[in-house]
Amino acid sequence: MIRVGIVVLTLVTALVASAAAIGIASSWWFAALPLAFVGVLGAWDLAQRRHSVLRNYPVLGHARYLMERIRPELQQYFIERNYDGRPFDRDVRSIVYERAKGTDAEEPFGTERDVYEPGYEFLVPSMAPCPVPKDPPRVRIGGPDCSRPYDMALLNVSAMSFGSLSANAVLALNGGAAAGGFAQDTGEGGLSEYHLRPGGDLIWEIGTGYFGCRTEEGDFDAAEFADKAAHDHVKCVSLKLSQGAKPGIGGVLPGAKVNAEIARVRDVPEGRTVVSPPYHRVFSTPRELVQFIARMRELSGGKPTGFKLCVGSRRQFLAVCKAMLEEGTTPDFIVVDGAEGGTGAAPLEFADHVGTPLTEGLLTVHNALVGTGLRDRIKIGASGKIATGTDLVKRMVQGADYGNAARAMMFAVGCIQAQRCHTNTCPTGVTTQDPRRARALDVRDKTARVQRFQEATVASALQIMASMGVTDPAQLRPHMLRRRVDPLTERSYEELYEWLEPGRLLAEPPTSWATDWKSADPDRFTA
Repeated sequence: MIRVGIVVLTLVTALVASAAAIGIASSWWFAALPLAFVGVLGAWDLAQRRHSVLRNYPVLGHARYLMERIRPELQQYFIERNYDGRPFDRDVRSIVYERAKGTDAEEPFGTERDVYEPGYEFLVPSMAPCPVPKDPPRVRIGGPDCSRPYDMALLNVSAMSFGSLSANAVLALNGGAAAGGFAQDTGEGGLSEYHLRPGGDLIWEIGTGYFGCRTEEGDFDAAEFADKAAHDHVKCVSLKLSQGAKPGIGGVLPGAKVNAEIARVRDVPEGRTVVSPPYHRVFSTPRELVQFIARMRELSGGKPTGFKLCVGSRRQFLAVCKAMLEEGTTPDFIVVDGAEGGTGAAPLEFADHVGTPLTEGLLTVHNALVGTGLRDRIKIGASGKIATGTDLVKRMVQGADYGNAARAMMFAVGCIQAQRCHTNTCPTGVTTQDPRRARALDVRDKTARVQRFQEATVASALQIMASMGVTDPAQLRPHMLRRRVDPLTERSYEELYEWLEPGRLLAEPPTSWATDWKSADPDRFTA
């Protein structure tokens, strides 16, 4: 009612002003229309009981709600500095836009950042830089149990579902992947025609709802999974355990958004609210998880199979490692999602306070796999605010083999960080199912932008590595990344964090890991 009142008052005032300008508002009643409306609105404000501000300040109090509504835009466009916006600052957004457009992403006059501020990180250049490789290296995904390995690009499209993204956004992302030779993670919303039509490589992600391969009761449908996983465009399959924005809880898609198309893709009833549970039905122990990963690989015909998680308990992840050792099988890849990640809506408490940030998550997974002698069988992907070449190099120093980007890819297709993703009113047509809004996103133009952004970002990462004296990501070492801990002191990642030697947990676990390793049970998820 408040918003309607503001809009109507504005329209009436504009109408009167326009009428006066062309000389048709000579009648006293026409000129009194705004005053009458103000009187009605003021009376309604005094009578309503929901908003105390309006009861004390009728009519004028609406200005408070109007300013509150446009506060994010005022903050973003007029107040925030280039380097302190959230979740992504203006500098990062600008560099993504410029690379997507194919324009220069350079700035004059030096950095605006305080390089003596605690927490500032920098990469170490070499006195003997290397030539930049002409062809970007790729990462071979596929352990000893995989018969159809896949060569992954250094930067790929992270998990975003059709339903949360518009059809045009999915088409543009997959078209960019096809043109640039990188992969797109489908997200857990099913395998849609928009993922398949452009011909880009796909990582088909299965979540707790088993969308696209579920029975009427919501269980995993092995036959349907095998049929769809056999598609030529599906290069890898992934089981989502949790995501950075809201680890440990499921999701809800309101029935009003479940149209016939989304219902068909997800194997759910049209018009009914869809609930993704927080837990999986196909496993309840670390051992069963490892066994199910092996079953997914078998059903997919030997394609690379892995899982994604936002790291929580180190003890639980070590339990999974023990299960891998005892079962004699491993996933081909693990994607670590940081708590700072997230594209869709999530409860504020979860987004702010639940889950391990990407740096510590990567270090946990990398060290656990090294310490158990499994690291050479499993590749690690990193997901969580990767938008620049620097981000990508840092994550590879911290233990990742490759990176995935979600929100940066959204910027590439036109996202302006309006943060209206969950309202179906995205102003750029990226995160909406409203056909009128979605058609504003031109697929051909945005496809080229996605391809250019990925290519330029990987090229930037390679240029940075060359300046460090490195020609391949495998040559990156922890001492090459440093962090300022106070205005007078900076330390390398080699000094700041513990790095396990291969097989150390199997021989003699260090004191800092001994308790968790001893307590880790392959047949129980112990908190």
